[in-house]
Amino acid sequence: MAASSEKRERQFSFTPLEGKRVKTLEDKETQDLLMKWNLKDRLTVQFYSFNNHFQSYLKDDFFLDFFQDPNVFGTLQAASDSGSFGPIGTAASKVEVTSVPCTILSMTFFDRLYTEGIVRDSDQICKCFDEYHEGIQISDELRKMLLLEDSDNYEEYSDDEREQFLFRLFQHLCIGGPVCQFEDSIKPYLNTTKSLYKDLISVQKDPNTKQLNITSLVYSLNAQDKDGYSIYPADKEHIQTFAYAVVDPLKRQVAILYHKYGGGFW
Repeated sequence: MAASSEKRERQFSFTPLEGKRVKTLEDKETQDLLMKWNLKDRLTVQFYSFNNHFQSYLKDDFFLDFFQDPNVFGTLQAASDSGSFGPIGTAASKVEVTSVPCTILSMTFFDRLYTEGIVRDSDQICKCFDEYHEGIQISDELRKMLLLEDSDNYEEYSDDEREQFLFRLFQHLCIGGPVCQFEDSIKPYLNTTKSLYKDLISVQKDPNTKQLNITSLVYSLNAQDKDGYSIYPADKEHIQTFAYAVVDPLKRQVAILYHKYGGGFW
């Protein structure tokens, strides 16, 4: 779905939460891994609070208001082609908003990687002959499963499962940047995915069933100017260029997870 700018009153206003940080991204060990994966300083999270009650049917208006709020386009950081960061600096005229399913609460979701010749019991990722996909080097069965539809293991995860926010996070971390030094063991990918996922989503216990439920709502975003030029996350499409919004309706906060593919050097 997309919302476009016409004469309209904004329902939502936003305030940057400049002191709010993601613990995982501040962690020294994680920073070292992100450096190794060529994601450090290009994978960012920014938080904003908002003033009105959010419901999913309002998502198009909500995100158009978001990208037209001076408090947002004056502070929301994006990377230039040179890799330097600065505010997007202009209001969007149109925002494409796509719901991203986010219902998985257990990392057992990835257990099947161990049963299909992708990862050994020792946690070592099985290697393969080098291939390339959209400039991304594929040297193991994990990357092959993530990226190549003709992989023997591609169908281990259904199309619906691949849409899940948890799977998307895992895939983004595994693929990394243009000069990613990929891992031999699956553990750093799984541990970082779990930690970042827990930082970004909110859960609540059902008082009747005592089961945990995810209360966050996740969306993929593409904000455009009046000429249809993408101002966020980027004008060039790439599987590793993305912007996700994680909305916490109860706290009235939204986290923006952003990455732009590029920056071949540290």
